[in-house]
Amino acid sequence: MAKRMGGSRKKTRDILKKKPRDRGKFSLTRYFQKFKEGDKVLLKAEPSIHGGMYFRRFHAKAGVVSGKQGRCYVVDIDDLGKKKSLIVHPVHLRKYQWNYK
Repeated sequence: MAKRMGGSRKKTRDILKKKPRDRGKFSLTRYFQKFKEGDKVLLKAEPSIHGGMYFRRFHAKAGVVSGKQGRCYVVDIDDLGKKKSLIVHPVHLRKYQWNYK
């Protein structure tokens, strides 16, 4: 049997791609942002920082912060009817705001 090749970032060429002018840069404000329990967040990966990143299946999903673990946050999401908790660094999270306009 052939061994399956690739790591956790395989098949992510379009998902984890930045614009050419933004390559290598990241926002320090987003790196050090704080969340409280119960905050709604959106999982939006920062491709230039690999640590604390979630699996590619959960990209652009919304969740709720349920706690803190070290520098990272525990985020609960609903994945096809199953409750899952992810440990995500704050640089990969954004405040979730829903506007009815």
